[in-house]
Amino acid sequence: MHSSDRLPPRVTPRRRSGRHRDPLSFDKWVGTPPLVLVAFGSSRGETDGADFATEMVDLVRPYRPETSLHLAYTQGEADHVSEVLGDLVAQRDGEQKAGADPCDAVIVPLVAGPHQPTLAAIDEAVRATGVHARVTDPLGPHPMLAEALHLRLAEASYVRADRMRLISVVAPSDTMADGVLVGSVGGPDALNAAGITAVLLAARLGVTVLPASLDDPAQLEQAFAQLAAAGCRRPVIAPSIVGQEFSAAEITALASKHGARASAPLGANTITAKIVALRYAEMLNTLGVEQQPTLEDLPAPVGSRHRKDS
Repeated sequence: MHSSDRLPPRVTPRRRSGRHRDPLSFDKWVGTPPLVLVAFGSSRGETDGADFATEMVDLVRPYRPETSLHLAYTQGEADHVSEVLGDLVAQRDGEQKAGADPCDAVIVPLVAGPHQPTLAAIDEAVRATGVHARVTDPLGPHPMLAEALHLRLAEASYVRADRMRLISVVAPSDTMADGVLVGSVGGPDALNAAGITAVLLAARLGVTVLPASLDDPAQLEQAFAQLAAAGCRRPVIAPSIVGQEFSAAEITALASKHGARASAPLGANTITAKIVALRYAEMLNTLGVEQQPTLEDLPAPVGSRHRKDS
């Protein structure tokens, strides 16, 4: 007969695995490699107030509280990527561990696509310092980048905040955009990444969205001509850049030249911070750091029911 005064058996929760596992869970092993965020430009290159890269570190930290975060820049003397990586190498050599870690650092480039100047600076710093580092993919292409651009456009009241889905795609006022140009910087690969983001953004907004390189005048002319041919009279430039890859003044000048408006760059927000954390988690999975523990790795159970036989 079941006794009502007995406590129910305690069930140990199982860690979900497979495609339903939370990729941002941070119940990881102690000793995961440091996370280095590398931003294009210099630490003193911001003229609009707060440094977006510093804000990005603050936003990423809650997603990866188990590891140390470092911020580096591709230019300038302060916090240059070579200096930051060199400090990590010195720290590794000073600890004199018996067994070497799989890598000294995981580097995440803070750019929306394959921005060649940023990637080249990272490669040069890795070679110069001899650090055992792994470099992740840039933030894009990634489906959440389209969400982040949508957010910036909505903040400027150029589009609806929610998805238009099956409702009328006609803009309800003269301030709403009827066409969007996703601007990239960094070369053909960056343009291809912006093209993927443009397709996803068009599906969200229900208006014509085209990619173009902000640093290619001929391509910009062609893209705006295509928007005009599609009936767009209120185009908006959505810069698919994160920080200092292209100045805000240059974006404003381009918008004025082509009779368009411009939303803010991606910058630091919870969406881009989450992508950074995901890139780090993807690299840890590649390194095998986040493999699930075996029975031998689990601590021995304690309590009166698990006492050793005398």
